[in-house]
Amino acid sequence: MSFQKMRAITSGLTPLSQLSSTREVIRQFTPNWFAMTMGTGVLALALAQFPGPLVQIGYYIWLLNIVLFVTFSVLYAARWVMFFDQASQVFGHSVVSMFFGCIPMGLATIINGFLVFGLPHMGGIAVEIATTLWWIDVAMSVICGIAIPYLMFTRQTHSIDQMTAVWLLPMVAAEVAAASGGLLAPHMADPHAQLVVLITSYVLWALSVPIALSVIVVLVLRLAIHKLPHISMASTSWLALGPIGTGALGLMTLGQDAPAIFSINDLGQLGAVASGLGVIGGLLLWGYGLWWFSIATLVTLRYSREGLPFNLGWWGYTFPLGVYSLATLKLGTLLPLDMITLFGTGLVVVLIIVWMIVAARTVCGAWRGNLFVAPCLVRT
Repeated sequence: MSFQKMRAITSGLTPLSQLSSTREVIRQFTPNWFAMTMGTGVLALALAQFPGPLVQIGYYIWLLNIVLFVTFSVLYAARWVMFFDQASQVFGHSVVSMFFGCIPMGLATIINGFLVFGLPHMGGIAVEIATTLWWIDVAMSVICGIAIPYLMFTRQTHSIDQMTAVWLLPMVAAEVAAASGGLLAPHMADPHAQLVVLITSYVLWALSVPIALSVIVVLVLRLAIHKLPHISMASTSWLALGPIGTGALGLMTLGQDAPAIFSINDLGQLGAVASGLGVIGGLLLWGYGLWWFSIATLVTLRYSREGLPFNLGWWGYTFPLGVYSLATLKLGTLLPLDMITLFGTGLVVVLIIVWMIVAARTVCGAWRGNLFVAPCLVRT
């Protein structure tokens, strides 16, 4: 489906208050909505990096994110129960199917929140909940990262000129789970369980980052030859920053935890290697992300002159910016360079502003009904 056709489909929708019933909202519900939980969750985690009232604000945003994720899960599950044949058409759609990756990535922000916000309020039970949810997230991430590309190769129709960074969404989920694993491992009581989570996280990182980087290479070629995608896909210019930022954050987090975990499991010789790889690898990826951050900013400024039409894709501005902000702040704790921390703080300020704009427009768009549309149901 061309971008022009997608735009035409979404232009004549009826307001939510005029939709025939809640049943129709469920019929039109797609996994795109889980991008909202990704952006909201990463904002909560970013706020938690600062002392004072921002941590408390982040805690309430995390609670809001849990409500959103549960609500969206119920709606999407209801769609499969009530409209199975129509829901199953998503697997053949070359764009909407990519958003399956948003489900485990949105869940990962909630898992991290249990460790950041839950521990002070709930105690050890928060670690148990996070551990259970993490293994579920791992399974979902691996399935998305393998099954969706397989469908791309065998069932869906794709072309280089229609390619966008949306291709990255199912492939990036595994590295997001890897970064969460790095946060989870030190909180576990059993040393062997820590090692299992650490090793699994490294494998998840390898299942995602190299593949994502290979897709980004093709994406650069596509942009050079076919230029920018349709303005309705403007936010996709930021998506490449997601796997780069998460990849850097994952390496640094795992590298920080690895020495103690390897040592207690009689693998102390690997600790220094993992620690050094975390800092150097994270720094290199962060520098790569700086290039993409600059390009995405320039591209967004160019699109803005044409008047950006709002859609759920605008949540693509939040999560990549959020994980790159977290990676920047993490790097600032590992290197004695205040300018990196200052830059990360500035990124979080931008993230707050962007999130407020996108959240407000999403609420308005949902009420009007503009955002309830399932392109996979439209015959082309």
